[in-house]
Amino acid sequence: MLSNLIEPGCKIELAAMERKKYADVPSEKTLYRSQVYDVLSEDTLEIVMPMEKGKLVLLSVDEEYEVTFYAGKNLYQCHVRVVDRYKSNNIYLLSIEMTSSLRKRQRREYYRYNCAIEIKMRPLDESEAKQLLEQRTCDLIRALPCQPGIMVDISGGGARIMISQQYEKDAFLCCYFKLMMPGGPKEYGIIGMVLNVNAVANRHDVFEHRVKFIHLHLNEREEIIKYIFEEERKNRQKERRE
Repeated sequence: MLSNLIEPGCKIELAAMERKKYADVPSEKTLYRSQVYDVLSEDTLEIVMPMEKGKLVLLSVDEEYEVTFYAGKNLYQCHVRVVDRYKSNNIYLLSIEMTSSLRKRQRREYYRYNCAIEIKMRPLDESEAKQLLEQRTCDLIRALPCQPGIMVDISGGGARIMISQQYEKDAFLCCYFKLMMPGGPKEYGIIGMVLNVNAVANRHDVFEHRVKFIHLHLNEREEIIKYIFEEERKNRQKERRE
């Protein structure tokens, strides 16, 4: 039953179900992030209207989307149709109706947690990258100078980082950052590979880098995922108190 799996505060992603112009050319899905506001019935939910760059995204009534629910450690997906949009208690909401059954999805991808965490990075030349990838650690060059930046989201698979230096796509980096764990702050030195680089609008001195963590130890990945779920839990509790 839907109400047994999905609860208010559950994070979601909506992917527009766009038709392909050509059958052999995949279309790029537009993703919107939001959260469940209330479960109205076993096939109808209220969700908070998505926002993009500080502005509401007015999804059209009768449009269909594929929704991914991040419910604890599980992922669920289904197709939905937007039934209505309105404002309640000063919150802009969408009423969505399921048009397919809810199915569990294997967690091949990792939920991205929005944050603002200081990070230091250093590019690796070919010989350094080969040596460190074999060692699966950045400890060998921890004392060398690094470039400071801000990690604006993190997942078990990588991070999105704002930094004044523009690195090349596919470049290897050493990434150093601290996460506040239950026992106190813990520092991580992780090898990353740049997946893509984008200029930041209205800024000529900042570049957005999407970085994939390479050869991350299993216990470190699990620690990062636990950190994300714990921070999300704290945020949900804070929102409910407010």
